[in-house]
Amino acid sequence: MTDLIYKEKLESLLLLTAQQNASDLHFSVGRKPTLRIDGRLVPIAKEEIYTKEILEGLVNALVSPERKELFLKNREVDFSYSLSDKARFRVNLYFQKGNMAASIRFIPYKIKTIEELNLPPVLHDFTKYNQGFILVVGPAGQGKSTTLAALIDEINHERTEHIITIEDPMEYMFTQDRSIIDQREVFSDTLSFHRALRSVLRQDPDVVMVGEMRDPETIQTAITAAETGHLVFSTLHTNSASQTLDRIIDSFPASQQSQIKTQLAATLVGIISQRLLPRLNGGRIPACEVMITNSAIRNLIRENKIYQIDLIIETSIQEKMISLNRSLSNLVKQSEVSLEVAQSYSLNPAELANLLAR
Repeated sequence: MTDLIYKEKLESLLLLTAQQNASDLHFSVGRKPTLRIDGRLVPIAKEEIYTKEILEGLVNALVSPERKELFLKNREVDFSYSLSDKARFRVNLYFQKGNMAASIRFIPYKIKTIEELNLPPVLHDFTKYNQGFILVVGPAGQGKSTTLAALIDEINHERTEHIITIEDPMEYMFTQDRSIIDQREVFSDTLSFHRALRSVLRQDPDVVMVGEMRDPETIQTAITAAETGHLVFSTLHTNSASQTLDRIIDSFPASQQSQIKTQLAATLVGIISQRLLPRLNGGRIPACEVMITNSAIRNLIRENKIYQIDLIIETSIQEKMISLNRSLSNLVKQSEVSLEVAQSYSLNPAELANLLAR
């Protein structure tokens, strides 16, 4: 096939991904291209099983010669790809068994609101702060970037702020409204998350969004930015608020942990932990744990009693906190998800059973 034919083939597959509202498209040698729809992998029936040559042709259609060289050198690469004005994608190219492969995440152009995403209304409160540290956490593929985009876009429409995002790669494209939004992509606009965060304080920001905190340096700089009067949003791949705090603290040497606990207690506004569950009537819906930092939680962080935070979340409904089990219980009672699905996502099924029995 010619380069033009590969380009047309690639774009037709990407368009199909968007039309099917699939979250991901996968290319791999020895398999048909496969969509992930509502969490399930669905091979594209009309397509052939891909060979090494087809994969190489599709990869050449996806990347510039410079990025291809980087891919061959590093054996994996992340970047974004736009299909004219129809759709946008986050691409990860990698090798498996010596062959090229691709995982392509669909990113809609329209940024949905908190209501459209079926997220808890309390999340609106997180967009009203002027200073602090807010984290959206959860396993990969559970909608963290989408939730983060909804929070940032609400600030964009409601407040006059200077918002700077640092992303790898750039995902949602914001349309500036009341706020100024500068989006910086790692490797093209800056060399690293840490370097961009270090210089961001000289760029007069009000709100900073860090796509992901990958190392202690980035975490430390993000917390310092929150300490110095900025509202900082970021994500982590963790399962709960308490696990997130343990992960942050444990990523530092023992000699620094006391300082980090003090800084976290002073700056942390809250943690949103989410999962996307298959709905009974099709599609997916989030279950969320929401921790809002109050004086009790600040004391537990300072005293390194993180294990007690789950109990605070469960017993602080009046402060708008939500435990994951309470969120799962509500979804079952509202006939949004099945009991079996809720149990499979619960970190404490016995407690979930007690909530459902009330």
